[in-house]
Amino acid sequence: MDGVPRVPEQRSPGESATLRFGVLGPVRAWRGEELLATGSPQQRALLAALLLREGRTATASELIDALWGDDPPPRALAAVRTYASRLRKVLSPGVLVSESGGYAVRLRDARSLDLVAAQELAAEAEKARNSGDLCHARQVLNETLALWDGETLASVPGPYAETQRTRLEEWRQQLLESRLDMDLEQGCHAEAVSELTALTAAHPLRERLRELLMLALYRSGRQAEALAVYADTRRLLADELGVDPGPGLKELQRRILRADPALAEPSAPAPEPTSTPVRPAQLPATVPDFTGRASFVAELSAVLASAKGRVMAVSALAGIGGVGKTTLAVHVAHQARTAFPDGQLYVDLQGASRRAAEPETVLGSFLRALGTADSAIPDSLEERSALYRSVLDGRRVLVLLDNAKDAAQVRPLLPGTEGCAALVTSRVRMVDLAGAHLVDLDVMSPEEALQLFTKIVGEERVAAEREAALDVVAACGFLPLAIRIAASRLAARRTWTVSVLATKLADERRRLDELQAGDLAVKATFELGYGQLEPAQARAFRLLGLADGPDISLAAAAAVLDLPQEDTEDLLESLVDTSLLESAAPGRYRYHDLVRLYARACAERDEHPPSEREAAMSRLLDFYLATAAGVYAIERPGDRLVDHLETTQYPGLTFEDRHQAQDWLYSEANALLAFIQQSRRSSMLRRAVDLLWAAKDLAESGANSKQYEAAALALQNAADRADDPRARSRVLTTLTNVHIVAGRFGQADEAARRAMELAHVADDLAPSCWAANDRGIIALYQGRHADGEEYLRQAIVSFRLDKNLAGEASALCNLSRIHLAMGRVGSAVELAQQGIVIYDQLGHTLRGANGRYALGLALTGQGELDAAVGRLAEALEVFRDSRQRLWEGMTLFRLAEAHLAGQRPARTAALAEQALAVLRGIGGEWRRGNVLTVLGRALSGLGQAGRAQACWQEALAIFDQLGSPEAADVRLLLTPAAAV
Repeated sequence: MDGVPRVPEQRSPGESATLRFGVLGPVRAWRGEELLATGSPQQRALLAALLLREGRTATASELIDALWGDDPPPRALAAVRTYASRLRKVLSPGVLVSESGGYAVRLRDARSLDLVAAQELAAEAEKARNSGDLCHARQVLNETLALWDGETLASVPGPYAETQRTRLEEWRQQLLESRLDMDLEQGCHAEAVSELTALTAAHPLRERLRELLMLALYRSGRQAEALAVYADTRRLLADELGVDPGPGLKELQRRILRADPALAEPSAPAPEPTSTPVRPAQLPATVPDFTGRASFVAELSAVLASAKGRVMAVSALAGIGGVGKTTLAVHVAHQARTAFPDGQLYVDLQGASRRAAEPETVLGSFLRALGTADSAIPDSLEERSALYRSVLDGRRVLVLLDNAKDAAQVRPLLPGTEGCAALVTSRVRMVDLAGAHLVDLDVMSPEEALQLFTKIVGEERVAAEREAALDVVAACGFLPLAIRIAASRLAARRTWTVSVLATKLADERRRLDELQAGDLAVKATFELGYGQLEPAQARAFRLLGLADGPDISLAAAAAVLDLPQEDTEDLLESLVDTSLLESAAPGRYRYHDLVRLYARACAERDEHPPSEREAAMSRLLDFYLATAAGVYAIERPGDRLVDHLETTQYPGLTFEDRHQAQDWLYSEANALLAFIQQSRRSSMLRRAVDLLWAAKDLAESGANSKQYEAAALALQNAADRADDPRARSRVLTTLTNVHIVAGRFGQADEAARRAMELAHVADDLAPSCWAANDRGIIALYQGRHADGEEYLRQAIVSFRLDKNLAGEASALCNLSRIHLAMGRVGSAVELAQQGIVIYDQLGHTLRGANGRYALGLALTGQGELDAAVGRLAEALEVFRDSRQRLWEGMTLFRLAEAHLAGQRPARTAALAEQALAVLRGIGGEWRRGNVLTVLGRALSGLGQAGRAQACWQEALAIFDQLGSPEAADVRLLLTPAAAV
């Protein structure tokens, strides 16, 4: 022997040196008899991953996962490309190909891979055995086992190789056990004993080997030894695993003890089947315009391909109605037809209808399709299922079970033998279908959706109105059924433009009605799923769809439904299993856009009494307001704003510390702000305004500033229409903060002025206090120091009248900054220290940082730079910890100013650059101009005159556009005389 496994040669005429590959042992390649160099272990792992895909393409990311799993090296992609390039040089041209961003190995003859040869030989052996030709079956199985040359994928690293090694070694053991079983059937008892003795020693926990050894010993006249094997096995299993032998071993022991005569002789060959085998081909036609879904096609094809080496391969696709489950399954099934030469079965199980197909009826149909005579089909479900599995034994058949109701309907219809596979589609996730490969099918990507739309409508029409086409597929929620309907309507109306269709779909209240064509309708598809819900599920489905927002938390959903969280979670998870709801993340849920519209339509149609819809939204608003007020109280202890908020009936969440409270506010931000915009009805307006005010921290968040402003403007319009002075003054107070954060100081001052006027009309003290405080800081930014001092003293009086110590401290710290700007440095330090004392007494960590910020500025002005840096550093730490990006950026800027005053230009420049990075997108151009000015000074001090000039020129352009007085100072810096 030359050590080369016996892989059948390719039979291509005229080729003297064909390529062969081996994975049933070390990963190797030969050209003729020449062993090729396949490179490093990682390179061999790449070759193995491609060979085991049997011609299918593996993406780069899949190969990275195969080689390194969850811990790839930094340059994993480059490594994969290098390995592929080296292998391509070793192999013949056209064998290792690049395709769709990945790689594939294309073999002229699949049998040039030893694994494929083994699979074909094993199938041949199985057929021979089923036909009663045990001699041929044993011979072919011996040929199959001879293809192994040591451990499968020997020394190949990586998680994929480990998984495949385990799978193929298990298959090898199964083949060996099958061969030994046939040895005993043919009376080769004595010869089998020695081999089985060695095998049981090597694999002591494989009960089937022990069973065969007992039978071989018994038939060899060694009854006592056979029973000793059982005793040894029982002790071993008890010691190693704490379990008893399986029923097969137990039954064999009992039969040996009673000297069952049937054990003495080999079993008779299986009789010839009485039924005439039929090759069914029941798959529906695949759609000609099938689009995208490449990753799902590859994933499902890989599972089906694994049926050759497994007892059964089952994939279960789940998703909402219209997401394309059937289309994908049929497409994949057609691609896999050649792998199932004995036929394909198909049935629509009608699981979404009220009269789902009965498994007994389906089995009768399948048995007839497989050639079973009607007279041979039994009556009971159990007997039909058993006969069905017997008929499939030895065949390679694909079964497509479409539109299944649940796992119970599916189980009797599954094949039970190696070589067969089942594809199941359902709106329900088959989590209880043992061994199934579960696939959750989502909507299309925008690119795939546009491709499908274009295939149906035509390239010319879509190219002329691409933006409108994107609007159409977005309005369809990227749902394949909706896209197909919309595109079909447009294709049938040559006078319509794409823009006409986009306009029709823009109206949310009419959108579902527009999405129907012939017997296709999105609403009807959703109706099937809705009709299957229990009353409590249907109520939850309807009411949860009423709230705007990208998703909803479990706690918020419990408020909508007025149920305990445990009961709510059970309902929501059951809706997830029906695919009418999605689990966005643990504890968070969301609707597909079109499903939400349908849920709202159901609420309007089915919710009784109708007032329950408003009651549900009122509970949600109460929950948000009560929780946000709790967050505000934790963040700002002693601040009496929470005492001025609207009262709530439904409770909110409580938190152990401010970090937990902040986590809730920022994780809930998008849903909360979307719901605020929705809550503009007169009965909810005041609470919505107060919720916005209590969530004011979101205004200073770079991630939420725009949504916060949109919500504030929406509520302002609603309050103006309602002519509610209280709501108007409070929403103007929130808008003041929005404008300050954005650096729009003129608009901020006008909003604060109107807020004060309306608060006086409404006799509402809270906005009076805060608007005066805001006007003081706005006046500081605008250089109106005397006005600012007047507003802040007014604010201090108002806060003291309200007994709001936290508000008073805020006004004192702002007044400190006014005095600093007026040159009253000593007074500025004293006022900031007064504010800090109050904040610290209240335990007010966040606003205590604002006090230290003000004190740091005052100490900088006083020339106590080290102390100033210390206070500002303390403030910076708190702002970062509290996710206050605006104040984090401004504190970095103030630290830069302090270091500039200390003539430390390098440190100044570094801090100013950090400030610019943090303030990107928030804070407004005025703040950016100030930071650029300081950065220019630092760069000038470092001798980088060109960069300094560029910073000052950008700052000057900003200040000129804003009409800010700082422009004059920057012009002086840009004069040739200003060299410092």
